[in-house]
Amino acid sequence: MKNITFSADEHLIEAARARAQTERTTLNDQFRAWLREYAQHTERLTDYDRLMQDLRGKMRVGRKLSRDEMNER
Repeated sequence: MKNITFSADEHLIEAARARAQTERTTLNDQFRAWLREYAQHTERLTDYDRLMQDLRGKMRVGRKLSRDEMNER
């Protein structure tokens, strides 16, 4: 594993360490998790697009939805 040095505001570092401690983890562990998510972002988007393509035409509602029904939240 490689070491990396970053510069950040001292108060932010201390606040992040405090939060990590309340979550029973370390700032290093949190950074590693963030870096993993950041690096895999494109891969997850590709997986999502592939899934949507695979599902296209396979899901049926049973009837045509109205415009209002499709936009309900």
